[in-house]
Amino acid sequence: MRHFGHIPAAARTGLFHQEPVEFTADSPARTLAVALGATLYSPATRPRLADDVRKQAARGVASMVLCLEDSISDADVEAGEANLVRQFADLAATSGANGTDVPLLFIRVREPRQITDLVARLGETVRLLSGFVFPKFTEARGRAFLEALTLAEQSCGRRLFAMPVLESPELLHLETRAETLAGIASITDKYRDRVLALRLGVTDFCSHYGLRRSPDMTAYDVKIVAHVISDVVNVLGRSDGTGFTITGPVWEYFRPGERMFKPQLRRSPFLEGRAEDLRTALIEHDLDGLLREIELDRANGLLGKTCIHPTHVVPVHALSVVSHEEFSDAQDILRPEQGGGGVLRSAYTNKMNEVKPHRAWAERTLLRAEVFGVAREDVGFVDLLTAGLSG
Repeated sequence: MRHFGHIPAAARTGLFHQEPVEFTADSPARTLAVALGATLYSPATRPRLADDVRKQAARGVASMVLCLEDSISDADVEAGEANLVRQFADLAATSGANGTDVPLLFIRVREPRQITDLVARLGETVRLLSGFVFPKFTEARGRAFLEALTLAEQSCGRRLFAMPVLESPELLHLETRAETLAGIASITDKYRDRVLALRLGVTDFCSHYGLRRSPDMTAYDVKIVAHVISDVVNVLGRSDGTGFTITGPVWEYFRPGERMFKPQLRRSPFLEGRAEDLRTALIEHDLDGLLREIELDRANGLLGKTCIHPTHVVPVHALSVVSHEEFSDAQDILRPEQGGGGVLRSAYTNKMNEVKPHRAWAERTLLRAEVFGVAREDVGFVDLLTAGLSG
């Protein structure tokens, strides 16, 4: 797999100063945590799920979650499990030997027992599975999930990752938040090698207070949610080696069908003031909230995003590409001769780069550059977006 690998090689050459690298489900966890990108959720009950996975992979989706939890009714769980076994067999029959043409696939389960049961039922096709998503994760609830995952790994002989979802009321409520976060930090540290990323369940947070943000508002405009995100990053997203990749919350809005873009060009209010993108802006107002939230995700320490609609994937990936200016700054900061610290003027002559304070940012930026690539100096978001849509 390769981000933007669905567009022609000649087009990639014109877009990227440094192209995204290829990766597989067997790549280092550090790479895969970044490569998740826009993780597309799909109900496990879809009758043509294997075809859906192939179609989305051809459109640039690199990770998917096949959901047995909130997206399906209680009565459909057994049917969903059986469907997953059938659909994995269908995928395995047409995929490469190592499943390199299939996205990173995760199953969102309800109970720990489903993990070992599904791995046994998948048999040889478990080679296409990258791991499991655990709902409403806390220390007490998460321990059983992680123990089951360990047993499943031992039984199938394959590395399987965990992606806990942080969405429990104990995490939301102020009086229990600190204790809950400390517990999550403890259990995830114990199973660090198996935890690929932590996901935020903002919809569940809002539900506890009867809230729902409008298309004109981001998660960061809902203060009770913004405070939780801040605390989660504070405890679990540190750059000192104790933190994890934390992914951005779901964006709930989309247009009917699979088109979010009008055929005519127009300006986007969100892009006002961006001279480069303003000249060619083609994003309609419906997308502004999503774009704003993606940028706020990164500004607040999150990477990647949970997606429930295919039209959200390309914008997330386009905004994940490292700009030439970011890349230039990161490289300057990490040059061996700067190991002693100091302050440097940016090659773009518009900022000062402080070597020690900006080092962690530079390291994260170069990892993102490896996975999503570096745009050419004259290439902006709209160029990447249109290329991704037309690929």
